[in-house]
Amino acid sequence: MADADGTIAELERRLVRYPEETYPVQHATAQFHLGVALTNEGRLEQAEVALTSALRGFGPDGLGVERAKVRNALGAMLRLAGRLDEAAEAFEAAAESFEAAGLAPDHGAARYNLGLARRELGDGPEADRAFERASELLERARLRGQAGAALRELGTTRFVAGDVERAVEPLERGVWLAEQAHDEPGRGGAANILGLTHLAAGRPQQAIAAFQTALTAYPRTIRPEGYALAKGNLALAHEQLDDAPRARLASRQALAVPAASDPIRAQAAALLERLGDEPGDVLRVLDHEPAERWEPIMREELARWVELDARERRIEAGAWIDGQLARPDATTDLAKAWIDALLELPPQHLEGLVASLLETLPERDEEDRERVRSAFSMAMGRLHVPQLMRLKDIFNQITRQLGQEEEWT
Repeated sequence: MADADGTIAELERRLVRYPEETYPVQHATAQFHLGVALTNEGRLEQAEVALTSALRGFGPDGLGVERAKVRNALGAMLRLAGRLDEAAEAFEAAAESFEAAGLAPDHGAARYNLGLARRELGDGPEADRAFERASELLERARLRGQAGAALRELGTTRFVAGDVERAVEPLERGVWLAEQAHDEPGRGGAANILGLTHLAAGRPQQAIAAFQTALTAYPRTIRPEGYALAKGNLALAHEQLDDAPRARLASRQALAVPAASDPIRAQAAALLERLGDEPGDVLRVLDHEPAERWEPIMREELARWVELDARERRIEAGAWIDGQLARPDATTDLAKAWIDALLELPPQHLEGLVASLLETLPERDEEDRERVRSAFSMAMGRLHVPQLMRLKDIFNQITRQLGQEEEWT
């Protein structure tokens, strides 16, 4: 905010230095930049005054490109103000001027903006044409990130219109272009819409692949809202495949993200109401996964446990122990997956998860407690000595705090 205020103040000083009567072009240029800065700050009425002044200052002759840039900026301001018809007119005029000047990148950007305004006006066919033209222009100019965004919006427009089969190709290419441009949010956005498109077409396997691609672009710790969105939609795809454990697991993981949007929370909660909400689904999922996939699955699940309150975490830990004991051939391998995932978490989360696990042990008989202890001791035995000693110290410290007698040696 301070930087923006400083920029606006400097542009206002420039207007004084270059009065309109003496320096019309310099004055108009400052008004243009001031209008853009004011728009970015949400000061739309002031922005309109500045941009209208810039348009007047550039005049009708000889400065067509400058006028087109102002019209494009004016369209953006009008769109934010909800004056969509006027915004569309401004974008259309800007696009025509850029086209006449042979400026493909600017022409593509104006067509992209026109597509957004037309879609918000409910004019799907015109939006479709605008986004398609924008994508062609931007890709021809080798602006892969912008072209990918145009294709993502083209696919979204077709998906919203119910034209799901024609949505697939632009979305797939949008994912690829975003990847080439190293635009991870864009890649995730295109992949998520692609997944919804496959879901609407009754292709859950393809939907799952698309949502998993979106998740690679939306790391939980970096883009948590996107992660929750993709997880919630992934749950729907698993539900469509009648895979209730994966569907419930993905829904719970979406719900555990503090940044999850209200619609995703409602969607995930509704799925759990339909399919039940019993703990322990992660073990049912691991039953159908190769051992090399266990640790990343557990990493996501333990990251969810971290967000739970102590009571819920203890319930999940108890279900994990029950499931581990019910799988005698995999008891040690499951303990290894749990430990490996635990060690991937930030240090401040280790003790809470270990405490939840150890709190459930007194509920088992001596034989089962020994089986659990043996499995986890063997899992820790693979670690390097400093890591092994640190983890055993944590287990022993919490064991003593809980008043349990067994030592982890």
